[in-house]
Amino acid sequence: MSEPKAKRRVGKYELGRTIGEGTFAKVKFARNSETGQPVAIKILDKEKVLKNKMDEQIKREVETMKLIKHPNVVQLYEVMGSKTKIFIVLEFVTGGEVFDRIVNHGRMREDEARRYFQQLIHAVDYCHSRGVFHRDLKPENLLLDAFGHLKISDFGLSALSRQVRDDGLLHTTCGTPNYVAPEVLNDRGYDGATADLWSCGVILFVLLSGYLPFDDSNLMNLYKKISAADFTCPPWLSFGAMKLITRILDPNPMTRITIPEILEDGWFRKDYKPPLFDEKEDVNLDHMKTVFKDTKEYRGTEKEEQLKAMNAFELISMSKGLKLDNLFHVEQGFKRETRFTSKCTADEIINKIEQAAKPLGFDIQKKNYKMQLRNEKAGRKGNLNVATEIFQVAPSLHLVEVRKAKGDTLEFHMFCQNLSTGLEDIVWKTEEDMLGAN
Repeated sequence: MSEPKAKRRVGKYELGRTIGEGTFAKVKFARNSETGQPVAIKILDKEKVLKNKMDEQIKREVETMKLIKHPNVVQLYEVMGSKTKIFIVLEFVTGGEVFDRIVNHGRMREDEARRYFQQLIHAVDYCHSRGVFHRDLKPENLLLDAFGHLKISDFGLSALSRQVRDDGLLHTTCGTPNYVAPEVLNDRGYDGATADLWSCGVILFVLLSGYLPFDDSNLMNLYKKISAADFTCPPWLSFGAMKLITRILDPNPMTRITIPEILEDGWFRKDYKPPLFDEKEDVNLDHMKTVFKDTKEYRGTEKEEQLKAMNAFELISMSKGLKLDNLFHVEQGFKRETRFTSKCTADEIINKIEQAAKPLGFDIQKKNYKMQLRNEKAGRKGNLNVATEIFQVAPSLHLVEVRKAKGDTLEFHMFCQNLSTGLEDIVWKTEEDMLGAN
């Protein structure tokens, strides 16, 4: 008897059947040999990517997905590379596309469509809070898992907030014509958040009706219909659904309903239960240098990759002030902790933190120079919990660590910004810091 054929492996993953194929990529089912977890691996031909100058788009997709860790967004686990291939390891979603669900079964019941729309809006709101705009939202890019949860995929056309020009607007026309907002078509710049919201409105219409609100075989006629918001809701929709769709598909982005307003809408709020979740482990991007080593734009140095061992005095020198700019870095995402130093006593520091945090709506527990701050109002991921600890590093100098224990990292970042204002008079500033402030 012949021996069984050895399975092809990529790192710790055993590759299986092909589950999708496109011009530049093939997607294969795979399994983590260490944990047994099923994954999807997008395999790109490096030569094709470089030849068609797709490397920037791939890097942008990876960078974007690294920032987004939400239960209704397909998760990026790892990126690897060989001499000829790029491997992007993604969450394996089994339920297929929402588009196929509509093609095979027609329009959805209103309560079912509402549930998916609620998940979509929560995820899009989260993406926007990270400065990420999808720019190609459509049923083909919405997947369903085995439990019926919606998952946003394909961030290849996404934009980050740093791509916004001086006028505060994005200027690249992209997306699928039937789902594109009118302001994207007029080529005068657009706000990524309101443009994404228009696409969400088109998706809601399709879920409830089974067909597109704007459709025409002639592209110019299609653009005219979109620009005039020339559509009619089917008669079977409830008044609440019609009203919400009309407010979203407002051709004027300045008067279009916003996500905070949608979250207060009566039709939307029925049976609404926002997901409670916490950040997952960081994405493994160890192989990014290998993946893009043939491109001029992506360079790294050995010096940058080495971690430096710090003694207490070096730690102090790096923490002279409450360094808010260190809380966010494009390559690393939002950090979950920060530090500052103070020449005040530990009791004075605790009292000052308490005075600064209470007006922000935080309940405070203290024990042994440690504090637990809990926001009484739930945020995007439930209640924000912040832990602080005070260390004595010299007879008259304390190091204070402020870190996120639970909740949304962006909300923690905003909390630190507010906290810094209340702590300005106790944070130790050197002559260098004072000169830099002038």
